[in-house]
Amino acid sequence: MQHHILILNGPNLNLLGTRQPEVYGPTTLQDIENLCAAKADDLGVTMTFAQSNHEGALIDMLHAARGVQHGVILNAGAYTHTSVALMDAISSIMLPVIELHLSNIHAREAFRQHSYIAPVAIGQICGFGAAGYPLAMEALVTYLGTGD
Repeated sequence: MQHHILILNGPNLNLLGTRQPEVYGPTTLQDIENLCAAKADDLGVTMTFAQSNHEGALIDMLHAARGVQHGVILNAGAYTHTSVALMDAISSIMLPVIELHLSNIHAREAFRQHSYIAPVAIGQICGFGAAGYPLAMEALVTYLGTGD
């Protein structure tokens, strides 16, 4: 069984590479998508890669993943720290979700250390920059198992 995974990116991640490179590095979101596509090939999975700056659009994409995707990797950006609606959407879709962040949110400002996503995620990867994406993909595929 081939697994299908959704890699969903939240607000301001479309500006990666130019936005606060001292925090987020020089890698662009397109670079990350390319990295994920290569990892998907290595893992034998298909992926959908998306980004939105709008909370409702992210919720719509999570809802649309039901029955189509086998799991989700979510970098919710700043919505991690503010969105009960995203937390509720994750709880409602009945899919495993990995919370992902480029920076180590636990070493940043106090308001960034609280996550509404963590209580409904199967795990969290943060602080490894772009390398966190293939790590999350590997973790999700391992969690999903082979399906045999």
